[in-house]
Amino acid sequence: MEVKNFAVWDYVVFAALFVISSGIGVFFAIKERKKATSREFLVGGRQMSFGPVALSLTASFMSAVTVLGTPAEVYRFGASFILFFIAYAFVIILTSELFLPVFYRSGITSTYEYLQLRFNKPVRYAATVIYIVQTILYTGVVVYAPALALNQVTGFNLWGSVFATGIVCTFYCTLGGLKAVVWTDAFQMVVMIVGFLTVLIQGSAQTGGIHQVMEQAANGSRLNIFDFDVDPLRRHTFWTISVGGTFTWLGIYGVNQSTIQRCISCKTEKHAKLALYFNLLGLWIILVCAVFSGLIMYTYFRDCDPWTSGIISAPDQLMPYFVMEIFSTMPGLPGLFVACAFSGTLSTVAASINALATVTFEDFVKNCFPHLSDKLSTWISKGLCLLFGVMCTAMAVAASLLGGVVQAALSIHGMCGGPMLGLFSLGIIFPFVNWKGALGGLLTGITLSFWVAIGAFIYPAPAAKTWPLPLSTDQCIRSNLTGTIPPALFSRPAVADSWYSLSYLYYSAVGCLGCIIAGVIISFITGHERGENIQPLLIRPVCNLFCFWSKKYKRLCWCGVQHDSGTEQENLENDSAWKQEAESVLQNGLRRESLGHVPGYDPKDKSYKNMAFQITPF
Repeated sequence: MEVKNFAVWDYVVFAALFVISSGIGVFFAIKERKKATSREFLVGGRQMSFGPVALSLTASFMSAVTVLGTPAEVYRFGASFILFFIAYAFVIILTSELFLPVFYRSGITSTYEYLQLRFNKPVRYAATVIYIVQTILYTGVVVYAPALALNQVTGFNLWGSVFATGIVCTFYCTLGGLKAVVWTDAFQMVVMIVGFLTVLIQGSAQTGGIHQVMEQAANGSRLNIFDFDVDPLRRHTFWTISVGGTFTWLGIYGVNQSTIQRCISCKTEKHAKLALYFNLLGLWIILVCAVFSGLIMYTYFRDCDPWTSGIISAPDQLMPYFVMEIFSTMPGLPGLFVACAFSGTLSTVAASINALATVTFEDFVKNCFPHLSDKLSTWISKGLCLLFGVMCTAMAVAASLLGGVVQAALSIHGMCGGPMLGLFSLGIIFPFVNWKGALGGLLTGITLSFWVAIGAFIYPAPAAKTWPLPLSTDQCIRSNLTGTIPPALFSRPAVADSWYSLSYLYYSAVGCLGCIIAGVIISFITGHERGENIQPLLIRPVCNLFCFWSKKYKRLCWCGVQHDSGTEQENLENDSAWKQEAESVLQNGLRRESLGHVPGYDPKDKSYKNMAFQITPF
């Protein structure tokens, strides 16, 4: 295709994003220079308010994968993607009411500290390694996506833009820590919204208005949203998106270090929950913008699809190509859109780098060197940010081999996030599960999810299950069609058209349910855990919802955990018998003897505060 280069104003707008993002990192590096502790650097001193955290959460997970990939998905497969509206709601409710209270009240910094408190060190380390691998893989995808956009619209060197992204992210993350990441995310979230709105306004104007867009989308079968076919091999149906999407995003949100790290940086548990619920509004807004962008793009290209006609080489180039078309006479606005895409990437990559540095420092460095000074701890944390910034940037090179960015990103999360979700669910919901069941369940879930995902990569699903909706090239000037019929695959195994053809959104459910079922079975075979050995703070008594009429049945479901011995605050104040493996509450700054009088609960506010955890480390 003919590359349409940036004008001067496009470069000015685009460069401003990088300058401001870097400036925020420098600002917090100077402002917080006297607070040279790893706690300040990694979790912002646990005194953040819900507003910037909510914006940061939205920006971190609505990355360039959303800006570029979701409109292309809607363009090709229809507006059923809007059903993620349901999945996001379930995810946020479960995260805030099931997982967050356990993590927040435990005073942990790394979510994997919980696994050592609940099970033992091997389970914690296994989960940490899986998380590191998952995050590096995912970050590679979101670094590559905007680099592709920049290459498409300006002709700028693809790998040069990859390295520019990695360098800027690593710079402000290493300098300013979590506070820089959160406030930069807040700024980048605003840029994303403005970028989407400009596309929506100008795109609607050039396609005849919203009414015309909806009419053409309906004629092209793009508004057939509610497909209740229960076939799990279908790529997108009501069930795959609402059920499979919930499992996938719960693995991303509910137990992901990047999310929980922001939540526990809030000054109270109420602020943490408010951050999640306000973040839900942000997720819905971005989702609606992305879906409508896809519908507008379909209306604009309804008679000449640039993908099947060979004008562009990949579906993920649709959105930047569309932007250059509608803003061809408006210098500066193409730069704003690319800044929008890069805003998503910068926020996601910075969040990932910060989270990777946190889990590595808390789960490995502090366990090997428990008596590090505050100054040395801070420098090590910054060094880890630098290391992971380099690794995530390098991983982007491989992302070009993974296909569409949305499916690639969600597949990675499904493969690793599903088993991790199952592991934390075993610990929080099932009191009788022991460490052998947890470790066995994790390995089983990982095996199942990788088996189906890698099999699907080698043997793609039949076209009938995944092929896009009809696209027209009748009025294209160019006619060098690239060919849309996939090559015939010979010697396909029997499972290729069943197990390997499972919708990518179910990978997480396979891993999660496989982990839970195997963990429960192994725990009963090897001797289940005794409830009296488990801190009530580490378990959520969800059975109370189903056995609320009977104390007898509730106690039976608690499996011996002393939830009825008093309020959770009384348990905090009176019970200091943590498991032996916790080792002074995992070196998180709390002396073991201090657990007998944790002052973290505010009865007036009915919320837990982080003030309890501002105790000088030993």
